[in-house]
Amino acid sequence: MSIRSRLLALVALATLVPAVLVGIRFVHDRGRGIDAAIADLTATAQAVGEDLGEKIQGTAQLHYGLARARDLHTRDRAACSTFLAAVREEHPQYTGILTIDPNGRLFCDSLRTGRELDLNDRGYFVKALATPGGVTMEAAFGRLTGLSVLQIAYPAQAETGELNFVLLASLDLTKFAEAHRRRVPHKQILMFDAAGTVLVWLPGQMRAEPVGTSIADTELFRRATAPSGAHLVDLDGADGRREVWAVAALPSDVPAPGLHILVGLPHSDLVAEANRRLIQGTSTLTVISLLLFGGVWTLAEKGIRRPVGRIGTMARKLGQGDLSARVEPPHPAGELGALMGVLNATAEALERQRTAIDDLNARLRQSQKMEAIGQLTGGVAHDFNNLLTVILGSAELLVERLDRDPELRMLADMTAKAAERGSELTNRLLAFARRQPLDPRPTDVNRQIADMDRLLRRTLGEQIEIEVVQAGGLWKAMIDAGQLENAILNLCINARDAMPDGGRLTVETANVRLDAVYAASQSELEPGQYVMVAVSDTGTGMDAVTLERAFEPFFTTKDVGKGSGLGLSMVYGFVKQSGGHVRIYSESGQGTTVKLYLPRADADQIQAGAPAEPALEKGKERILLVEDDDLVRGHVARQLGSLGYQVVAVENGPDAIAALRQDADIDLLFTDIVMPGGMNGREVADRAKALRPGLPVLFTSGYTENAIVHQGRLDRGVHLLQKPYRRQELAAKVRQALRGEQGNDC
Repeated sequence: MSIRSRLLALVALATLVPAVLVGIRFVHDRGRGIDAAIADLTATAQAVGEDLGEKIQGTAQLHYGLARARDLHTRDRAACSTFLAAVREEHPQYTGILTIDPNGRLFCDSLRTGRELDLNDRGYFVKALATPGGVTMEAAFGRLTGLSVLQIAYPAQAETGELNFVLLASLDLTKFAEAHRRRVPHKQILMFDAAGTVLVWLPGQMRAEPVGTSIADTELFRRATAPSGAHLVDLDGADGRREVWAVAALPSDVPAPGLHILVGLPHSDLVAEANRRLIQGTSTLTVISLLLFGGVWTLAEKGIRRPVGRIGTMARKLGQGDLSARVEPPHPAGELGALMGVLNATAEALERQRTAIDDLNARLRQSQKMEAIGQLTGGVAHDFNNLLTVILGSAELLVERLDRDPELRMLADMTAKAAERGSELTNRLLAFARRQPLDPRPTDVNRQIADMDRLLRRTLGEQIEIEVVQAGGLWKAMIDAGQLENAILNLCINARDAMPDGGRLTVETANVRLDAVYAASQSELEPGQYVMVAVSDTGTGMDAVTLERAFEPFFTTKDVGKGSGLGLSMVYGFVKQSGGHVRIYSESGQGTTVKLYLPRADADQIQAGAPAEPALEKGKERILLVEDDDLVRGHVARQLGSLGYQVVAVENGPDAIAALRQDADIDLLFTDIVMPGGMNGREVADRAKALRPGLPVLFTSGYTENAIVHQGRLDRGVHLLQKPYRRQELAAKVRQALRGEQGNDC
């Protein structure tokens, strides 16, 4: 097939598919137009019903007022009629207003006819006698006027409850319908009573049934009055033409008047506007499609075949790996020109991708390295903490027992202090590896920053001027103090690196309240009270592009080998994990300010955050000790024994479960978390509680992983004794667990 033939088929397809889609849209629009016309018809009917409901309620209010009028409490018939005539002049919607004696005889009327009428047979009068205190209604033809009216009656009673008279107002249905007909000149309004007698039909074009004719045997009557309460009736008329009628519904708080109101249209009128728009749109689409076909074909003839050779040459070079290949301008307008631009952009993108892939590989290697270091440091810290537990505990026992040998006591004390320094080192390793749970406590941030003064000055150097501005009356923050110190140190080091020629670093604190409006504009931020820590520098600052990516992991503006790009991201994650907020403000050449918003500690937390130093507590309970390390297991068993406890020591989880089944006197499960054998400490505790509900559990570990730590915090109610620990800490935690006190401290 030649290129011309291919282009012809392509152009035909290119114009046909949009034409079909637009045509489908036109058909869909026609359906929506018909739906809108039906909705308008229904709304018109509803408006008529609501207006009639208002007229009925207004008449009821008029009756309530007239029932108390002194001019009606008279036996002067002429005076009464004159008064009602004046009332009717103010309310022309009624054909007449009259009063009926309790015996059913007409007394006076606004038309001043003076006629004698017996109205005992009227339904509204019978209902009025049986319905004291409310209005009753009946759709009928007025005896005085012969007009189609809605008779609205109200029994006027004396204070004793005796019936004085029945008030009757005849609402002119024809005038009511004509008022609405003027608003909707193309629609018809039909009113008939419960028996099917036509009261009003305007203008009567579809059926032209005369007033007073019964339509009770018609399909329209049956469907409009069906118990199902259909709001729309679509049927064939007497002449075979389809008709659509909307049934009006009165408000729910208006009594049923025994009157049915319909608003209708011939189906052809209902869809006429939608059909007109469809025909107009289809005609326009046809003309545009033909013009489009001719124009695209002309452009294809003139601008496709000649550039094809240039495009082919470019594609072959790209296929051979020559990313410097380009389709040189000028480029033709239209798809081919866009294709040439795409090919050129593709070659440029491939060159950029080579650089991006190299950068991505570097980031991947860095991420894998960090993960490997995290796993390594976590594992080393776990094993090291086991050793430190034995060393620290043994050193404490030696200190207690060497009172008579000061020299050996001093050596034992030095051993204990060295073990404590080793514990601090392992904690830093765990923090670096992000394997240590956060331990938020009420923290005096001003004091924390003051204690860091020497560290900051030694770390930042003499070329950096440090200024600390501490707010008076600063609230305490609910935060992990150690992690906060790391975060502030990280920010200060970043500030130092941004001031290679020296400058001023300002650390500022303040109490702030973040309102709901501001909180709604930020992510993961609750409105409330916060302790703000701001770290500002006079360094190089950041432009808008760099600022937008400042918190991204591995993003750094420092030279290769001088920054991992994790400093700000670790600060961001720590503050967010603590329930706080971080904002960074910077302009190129104007310095940078990072603000940390730390959650304020409430009064209960502050009180709980400063417990008294516990005394050494002992006991006699039976403790099941689960520890896989022989050295640690023997040492802890001896320490517990020295505190007066009975100890059952096992090596792993299955042995612990077996011991629980055999020994019913176990009072406490004391288990390591990280253990070999396929069952960790958490699983041992779950199995133990299934066997012994309510059994207290105390966990211990130097490396918790995720067994009892989630989202970086201890699970609620968990008792954890972090390795290594002193004998006093062991005694206190055991008693706390046995007493069932609240956990979550380390």
